[in-house]
Amino acid sequence: MPDSGETGRARESEIVGSAVGYDCGGRCPLKVQVKNGIIRRIEGDDGEPERQLRACLRCRAYRQVVYAPDRLRYPMKRVGERGEGRFGRISWAEALQTVAGELVRVKELHGNSSILLVSGGGNLGALGSSVNAYSRLLSLFGGFTTHYGNPSAEGAIVAARAQYGDLNAGNSREDLQNARLIILWGWDPAKMIGGTNTTYQLALAREAGAKIIAVDPKYTDTAAAYADRWIPVRPGTDAALIAALAYVMIKENLHDRAFLDSHTTGFKVYQDYVLGREDETPKTPAWAEAISGVPADTVERLAREYAAAKPAALMGGLGPQRSAAGEQFTRSVMTLAAMGGNVGVPGGSAGDGLQRIPLGEGNRNPGLAVPRNQVEAGGPSLRGSLDLSLRLARRVHWNKIWDAVLEGKNGDYPADFKLVIFCATNALNQMGNLNKGIKALKKIEFIIVPEIFMTPTAKFADILLPVPSHLERNDLYRPWPSGPYFVYGNKAVDPMYESKSDFQICCELAPLLGIKDYNLLGEDATLDSLMADAEDMNREIADLDKFRRDGVHRIGMPDQIVAFEQQINDPSGHPFPTPSGKIEIYSEKLAELNNPALPAIPKYVAGWEGPDDPQSQEYPLQLISDHCGRRTHSQLDNVPWLRELEPQTVWINTADAAVRGIRDGDLVSVFNDRGEMAIPARVTGRIMPGVVSIQEGSWHKPDRRGIDRGGCANVLTNDGYSPAGSFPANTCLVQVRKPGA
Repeated sequence: MPDSGETGRARESEIVGSAVGYDCGGRCPLKVQVKNGIIRRIEGDDGEPERQLRACLRCRAYRQVVYAPDRLRYPMKRVGERGEGRFGRISWAEALQTVAGELVRVKELHGNSSILLVSGGGNLGALGSSVNAYSRLLSLFGGFTTHYGNPSAEGAIVAARAQYGDLNAGNSREDLQNARLIILWGWDPAKMIGGTNTTYQLALAREAGAKIIAVDPKYTDTAAAYADRWIPVRPGTDAALIAALAYVMIKENLHDRAFLDSHTTGFKVYQDYVLGREDETPKTPAWAEAISGVPADTVERLAREYAAAKPAALMGGLGPQRSAAGEQFTRSVMTLAAMGGNVGVPGGSAGDGLQRIPLGEGNRNPGLAVPRNQVEAGGPSLRGSLDLSLRLARRVHWNKIWDAVLEGKNGDYPADFKLVIFCATNALNQMGNLNKGIKALKKIEFIIVPEIFMTPTAKFADILLPVPSHLERNDLYRPWPSGPYFVYGNKAVDPMYESKSDFQICCELAPLLGIKDYNLLGEDATLDSLMADAEDMNREIADLDKFRRDGVHRIGMPDQIVAFEQQINDPSGHPFPTPSGKIEIYSEKLAELNNPALPAIPKYVAGWEGPDDPQSQEYPLQLISDHCGRRTHSQLDNVPWLRELEPQTVWINTADAAVRGIRDGDLVSVFNDRGEMAIPARVTGRIMPGVVSIQEGSWHKPDRRGIDRGGCANVLTNDGYSPAGSFPANTCLVQVRKPGA
């Protein structure tokens, strides 16, 4: 196996321990079979069965990424109209000189704030993280503007900070075996993974006798494989359903009053809301049925089941919080978990959609140091405060980047943006309101895109820089959600063609920008230094050389880890990191904001583009854009082996299809005021009436009329955000019809 002192060229035949650093829910260790410098096969971990870290098909098919015929092979500059995808080959010297020249020009003419760095989760290694590489470069160059908001979980992040004061609110997956009831609420780990081995632990929990219920607009693969019952709910109405569950528990005295009295604050205020004392509207099961579509008797049954099962794991997913009022879902789930007395106990769940496991000091992963960004100097912490207005001062919400480019300072955005670097992101494809994005990208003066493929975003670049795959460089990875292991991704083969890592690109750009201290060690030595300096990691891993050779280190841990167990067992000695020291059902921090759209207690807040929106007369179907099992967001969409597994379709209920004359497999038009696509229909009973589903991440492929033929859901989605900054990918009204109908 190549070590940090070698070139990385494989010996004649070997097994290399490596990994892929995508933003999937696993980041699993891999065994890469290499012969004569060529990857022949990729297999998953083969450790002891109980702790085996099973890789899914995404990683097992990764050889087709490394050797894909459509990889970008050398630097290129645009020769056609922006967006046409026409480029000419240039040398690395010309590419780097051009990029450096444009950065200097824009800085001198417009200032550092007009340089916009847009980053994503396509490259999440300790060293190879494109975000850190370019952030360090641009910070040393004088600063830059960037964005805030987590596309996957912003609503859940704000909710967890408000209610618990801590993002590490997940029990280890092994603890599912202690639950008597597991409710999968908007959570489909068979597709989005949600931590390596989650589905395996669900299987073990079911074998141990746990009952599993899925609450979701769609009968997901996880529900089909593991659930005893499916309860379909209209998108964006989950908080109403939860309020009705709380109503039943309160009226029938099923809630854990002792737990609420000891460990929470503000339940009385929430109770007054639920019982209708606040607004004269009791949140009864009948009230919830009219909003959510869940029958009142089903609501009553679920409330009684949850209250009676102790312990019960209420697993709130991230899908429902990606809506127009998504933070209310997560706060509602956390409140229901407290009402059941299931927070901080084995077999329970704190209900937080992040589900990060509290592993203490071993939780952190070393990474490339980023100096203070001078454009943001003197401002408050953008991620450490619940006051969202503070974030807007110097950053742009991810879903408002297109507006920020189009409107600039005239729209009260931080700058008039002239140059954009898109790193580790297919942003055009993955942000709301794609057609507005096209207009924005045509306005920018200069666009730089380091990429491995000609993605929809890459087609709009002025300079394209080819980067290697994850198996063509050394790096260190930490799994999501804070899984109990580290992975060392050894370089299995040398970088293909003329590709250079983002870190290497920045090292070579630095002297052209007059930066002398970007890096003095080289790539492998820097990675060694990061690991050597990481006290948390060295406390856990005694032999770093062995870690490199093995490619994986499993953190020693008890049979299960339970979030907030100390706070519940010893509240005076271990208070919650909230103003009150307790679980804040009434959040003092949110109350201070005095924002009616972001109330101090969790409530059902009707979002835009729901079934009661006036637009529903023209666009009567609610679109959800859930995760796809064969992609990680938009990555891997072009891998042939994976494309064979599942075609890109629009799921539509049998009844909705019948009234439109649509049969399974028909090519249909899905459209609203923002865009239109042509896509095959999948007619099925696995999605509730009034709802359609298009899995996110498929690449945008417009025809001559601008109609998308690739099945990109963001042609249709909204580019707003919730009061807490949540992304409304699942708040979208559309119509579906056969062409010519």
